[in-house]
Amino acid sequence: MRPIVRPEKPSDAEAISKVIELTFLNAPHTNHSEHILVEALRNAGDLTISLVADYRGAVVGHVAISPVSITGDIFRWYGLGPLSVKPEEQRKGIGSDLVREALRELKIRGAAGCVVLGAPAYYARFGFRPEPGLILHGIEPKLFQAVTFGERAPFGIVSYHPAFYA
Repeated sequence: MRPIVRPEKPSDAEAISKVIELTFLNAPHTNHSEHILVEALRNAGDLTISLVADYRGAVVGHVAISPVSITGDIFRWYGLGPLSVKPEEQRKGIGSDLVREALRELKIRGAAGCVVLGAPAYYARFGFRPEPGLILHGIEPKLFQAVTFGERAPFGIVSYHPAFYA
């Protein structure tokens, strides 16, 4: 039986933080503040989409979507991340289910596109690809990817919510 992907409820906040902490506990590319980032986005009202993977009442995965800005006043673009799945539940398709549902929801809401900083081999399956015209300072271009929803990718410098830089 697979988990149900659903929007977060206020009572999920603590479980979401725990899943995020466990996911990034041994990751080499982190400062271990992803759970604080999600809390800051939630508190600022900038957690546009927050989905959980719920398995029999327990949160086993989470994905966050928040607005990004692109120079030139490009609107309706979002950033995916962090994506978290409890280590013992990884490699079962839960992360993929969360990403697919988050992207589906973005399309319904009229988003122009979504960016992600992550493993190209993983995110390519959802349509993400490096976009030479989009720049995230300090990041290797092949790791910064975008998916567009019916429009061409814009050109410019991408900025995430200030909580990402804290």
